[in-house]
Amino acid sequence: MPSFDIVSEVDMHELANAVDQTNRELGTRYDFKGSDARTELKDGSIVLTAESEFQLKQIVDILYLKTAKRGVDVGSFELGEVETTGRRAHQTISVRQGIQRELAKKLVKMIKDSRLKVQASVQGEQLRVSGKKRDDLQGVIAMLREQDVGLPLQYVNFRD
Repeated sequence: MPSFDIVSEVDMHELANAVDQTNRELGTRYDFKGSDARTELKDGSIVLTAESEFQLKQIVDILYLKTAKRGVDVGSFELGEVETTGRRAHQTISVRQGIQRELAKKLVKMIKDSRLKVQASVQGEQLRVSGKKRDDLQGVIAMLREQDVGLPLQYVNFRD
């Protein structure tokens, strides 16, 4: 019976490379000369440090550009609040991995409402979709790509 898995994952190696490229660009840009602006990857989140909130916005733009070039979907980022302490501004960007339970239930309901002859089940932080026909599974993928679920989805482990 053909099946595939729906996951939401971020390639952490590519993300680390994008953070390093961002730091390199911050070191060469004229508007950041002499400032201690930097980005750090810590435990599944990115910590931005700069002298002002305006510089933080510029760092976010640079980071988004670098991650998009490396194939990391910026839809999995969740911007935190800007914290200003003295002459420093900090911001944390959380990197969302996996499909949360509520979203998984919503996806299963959407799949069942599509009237395709497939079964969807939640397995941890991913969904397994199986059916008798390969065309039905491809229909599920096409239907989910049209929907805006608020999280980038990948379709892996397609088996016949």
